[in-house]
Amino acid sequence: MRFSPTIAACGLACLLAGGGLVPAVHAQEQMAVGASDQDHALLERVERHLDAISLLKARFRQTAPDGKQSTGTAWIDRTNRRMRFQYDPPSPLLLVANHDQVVFNDSQLDQTTTMPMDKTPLGLLLRPHLQLSGDVTVTGLSREGNVLEITVVRTDSPGDGSMTLIFHDSPLLLRGWIIQDAQQETTRVDLLDASTGGSMPPDSLFSTDLPEQH
Repeated sequence: MRFSPTIAACGLACLLAGGGLVPAVHAQEQMAVGASDQDHALLERVERHLDAISLLKARFRQTAPDGKQSTGTAWIDRTNRRMRFQYDPPSPLLLVANHDQVVFNDSQLDQTTTMPMDKTPLGLLLRPHLQLSGDVTVTGLSREGNVLEITVVRTDSPGDGSMTLIFHDSPLLLRGWIIQDAQQETTRVDLLDASTGGSMPPDSLFSTDLPEQH
């Protein structure tokens, strides 16, 4: 789950989207991670929720470190460990994760970048049995109203960056994520009009057979 500049620039994961936790406000409840049974129960609830997602489709809005926004359509197929982020024109970007690889294509630059899935935040979102422990460490857990945020880092290299998963708390629903890289640059992805389940899209949608880098 290394947070490379390339993946941060394209908004991921996917996925796999501001910086860290939302600043403390009067209405916000901050919880010390691992300090209570309540924390453990909440993390287990989130793990069960993500594990239960077989297929998620949503519109997305990405906010880059410079504040520039772009939109598109995302398909997250956890059953087959693959996803596609198709950006709306005029953006030249396309991101596909499949076969344990993430492929990022910029058609304007005629450039394709490939990297191992487990070296990106996408590897966390697509794990068949997601656990917020072990090789990832939860460093922040916060609530503000009905919004829940969980920040994780790679256990053996926390300086690489962080990923903050954002949920609607009741009912529990993944709403997006924030990626902060080692240079403290942040990219945010918000999932809009998300739906889960339904018929599986064709395999061709997740093809990683994209133009080679020149």
